[in-house]
Amino acid sequence: MYKAMLYEELPDSRVRCNICQWRCVISPGEFGVCRMYQNRDGVLYNLNYAQTSSVAIDPIEKKPLFHFFPASSALSLGSWGCNFHCQHCQNWEISCPEPGDLEGKSHQILPQTAIDIALSRHCGGIAWTYNEPSIWFEYTLDSARLAKENGLYTVYVTNGYLTPEALDAIGPYLDAWRVDIKGFTTSFYQKLTKIPHWQGILEVAQRAKDKWKMHLEVVTNIIPTMNDDDQQLEGIACWIRDKLGELTPWHVTRFYPSHYLKHLPPTSIATLEHAYDIGKRVGLKFVYTGNTAGNSHENTYCPSCGKLIAERLSYQTRVVGLRGSRCKYCGAELNFRTSETEAKL
Repeated sequence: MYKAMLYEELPDSRVRCNICQWRCVISPGEFGVCRMYQNRDGVLYNLNYAQTSSVAIDPIEKKPLFHFFPASSALSLGSWGCNFHCQHCQNWEISCPEPGDLEGKSHQILPQTAIDIALSRHCGGIAWTYNEPSIWFEYTLDSARLAKENGLYTVYVTNGYLTPEALDAIGPYLDAWRVDIKGFTTSFYQKLTKIPHWQGILEVAQRAKDKWKMHLEVVTNIIPTMNDDDQQLEGIACWIRDKLGELTPWHVTRFYPSHYLKHLPPTSIATLEHAYDIGKRVGLKFVYTGNTAGNSHENTYCPSCGKLIAERLSYQTRVVGLRGSRCKYCGAELNFRTSETEAKL
């Protein structure tokens, strides 16, 4: 149990949590939507500080991040709980627990221990992933501070529902914001995730890029009959182009039936190809298709000269045409973050 960092005290010993955009008002003894923040006698506590559900050394491409320290490994840490209730969640066993479920299932990894593991395993950095990282916000903040002191990069794999003030607290210590833009209508977000105000995800993503200069990549998992229409796909692609920039990678990934959406079929390859075409047509320079074996849109080619920059196959990456963040053949800017570009920031 760890005292929360961002909350307000309200009358009658209630509190308002200001870590995510639910901004839950919590009565004494009750929990927020995520089930990992609890009001105890007018004080808000986090219940899963340093409590891990999942630990792995992953290729950074698995996040997926294709333009961020390519071919490096990240210590990947997940905890418990989520502030979304996605109908298709593939990690529902860890995202939907009750607080009492943690006992006997968690492995404690304190921030300094995480740093020591990452360094001893020759990782480039740390990624908080598998469940929503804001649900153990204080832990990720403490760990991110230590990571930067030790020369490690830091990554949030996130649904993007952090509040602006929480983003500003961790912003100086966070390098990459790998964000899901799941759809582009209120009705879709309410049906899939239960959140009421999805546009805040877009605003915080822009803030991560513009104010904190984070590297951004966007993922859209395309679900048949739910977000595979041209209106939503074009909306996402045009928003990325206009607000994040045409060099921002967009990953359109294949849905597989899971959780409460087992009745739907997997996304067709034709649908993924159509989404790819939409992204390219509206002017995005880097569109990647994912969750498909051996697909033709995992490699990076220079949009200026057409030369191969990075070749990828099953998370194995071979970088052949990169100099810093640019194409080594023609000098075009490709929006890659590497140790060379990091030194110039």
